[in-house]
Amino acid sequence: MPDAPPPADLDLRLLRYFVVLAEHRTFARAAEALHLTQPSLSRQIRRLEQQLGARLLDRTPQGSRLTAAGEVFLPGARTLLRTAARTAALTRAAAEPSRITIGYTANIIVTPAVRELRRRHPDAEVNTAHLPWDDVRHALLDGRVDAVVTRLPLETAKLRVTVLHEEPRVLVVPVDHRLAGRESVTLADFADEPMIRGSDPARDAFWRIDPRPDGSRAPDGPLAEDLEDKLELIASGGAVAIVPDTGGRSRPYLAAVPLRDVEPSHVVLAVRAGDRGRLVTAFGTLAHSLLSAPADSAPADSTPADGAPR
Repeated sequence: MPDAPPPADLDLRLLRYFVVLAEHRTFARAAEALHLTQPSLSRQIRRLEQQLGARLLDRTPQGSRLTAAGEVFLPGARTLLRTAARTAALTRAAAEPSRITIGYTANIIVTPAVRELRRRHPDAEVNTAHLPWDDVRHALLDGRVDAVVTRLPLETAKLRVTVLHEEPRVLVVPVDHRLAGRESVTLADFADEPMIRGSDPARDAFWRIDPRPDGSRAPDGPLAEDLEDKLELIASGGAVAIVPDTGGRSRPYLAAVPLRDVEPSHVVLAVRAGDRGRLVTAFGTLAHSLLSAPADSAPADSTPADGAPR
């Protein structure tokens, strides 16, 4: 009998690319979700197919369709990713007490809790990592970070999520906009204004308040994911946006107007559901103590130092 081929040396990163592509069904949407170019994603999928010796996807005018081999491979790929993430998490927990990585997203300040954690645990290696909002859950489950301070909405499966504090939401407009300078506005005041869109349906619906309470839809504006891109679009008059009130910090050419008739956003702490490690627990306690109020009311010594993030 001929020798069996050697087992494929699978790259977990390629498995994740394949799973995301299988879920999004088009290279364009999957590449956007993965922050890759379409040609790069295509090359990575071809590399995975070469490793396996099987074609996993067919391109069609409607998108990408799994082949019979792809249908068989998909559940196994998901299982491998889950197993790898769990193994990494358990290994990190077993290796304590020496290391923790704390993630945070745009306009979130974790400095007071990070500084205090370092002070109380001088033996520990306390790292921080800025994360895109759409990478929070992946970063936790694959073990790149151990705790994240971020904003809802957030997919919470396999995570433990607790609210730290509320933030009012404000409307951001160009400084020469007709609503700039108002004490406050309601949704009706800008019902016809185009609003910047995002690619994630849940976040897009929350931040654009779409649909509105009366059932009307928020007018579509340009698509932008990065905060700086959003602010530049607003400043140039291309659209308006609803954002969290970050304590009055302002930018040139922009005005923030309080909203009267919308619920606030929520800043939360997210960790893996089963992670009860010493440093994760300690950071959770400090986060609830020191990050449970908006940034403008944080203690005076919360200014960043020694690389602590803002």
